[in-house]
Amino acid sequence: MDDVIASRRRWPAAEGLSASRRPARAAKRAFDLAFAGAGLALSSPFWAVIAVAIKAGDGGPIFFRQERVGEHGRIFHVLKFRSMIPDAESGIGAVQATGDDWRVTTVGRLLRATAFDELPQLWNILRGDMSVVGPRALRPGEIEARGSGALVRSEDIPGFAERSAVRPGLTGLAQVYAARDIPRRHKFRYDCVYIRRWSFGLDVRLVALSIWTTMRGAWGQQGRRSTR
Repeated sequence: MDDVIASRRRWPAAEGLSASRRPARAAKRAFDLAFAGAGLALSSPFWAVIAVAIKAGDGGPIFFRQERVGEHGRIFHVLKFRSMIPDAESGIGAVQATGDDWRVTTVGRLLRATAFDELPQLWNILRGDMSVVGPRALRPGEIEARGSGALVRSEDIPGFAERSAVRPGLTGLAQVYAARDIPRRHKFRYDCVYIRRWSFGLDVRLVALSIWTTMRGAWGQQGRRSTR
């Protein structure tokens, strides 16, 4: 994967998912609608089980609603099954979860490993807030702490503008291949590679890999794959 990302420097300007590729965008949207509709129908039996497990775990709310940045900076509310303790950000603010985050509940660890906490986002896809495949939806004003202790806004990281020009995705190149805790600038490079090399076949491949990762309960173990 690193070879693919490095080769980006040699590419000419790419159309990505621009308006000049309207038939491709229409096909992508049709795939989104079909996938989200089928996903909601097939996953509906699990929703009640997940809801009971979350409620039995700590008695807190079942769903978690949060602002995210969508296509061209439009703000929308993403819906997820709650995987952290209630009021997880109280006193510490908007801090991204890590692999061994103490705020993640016992049920939440299973939900995150299988990505079942993301199931409600199928509704966001139907609404047009998100796509099945695309860059991960970020929070407004998200800040990353560098190793030096410096705080950097996501908007100031190279690649932010390019990734923000398309709908965020339920899964994507960075979600599938990048390790969870690598710096944002590296994840943004994956996103830019995806946008520049987008094809329907690439979307299908990433969806298939995502389903396989879910079946193995291996989300959070990314970074050890090769695209060769």
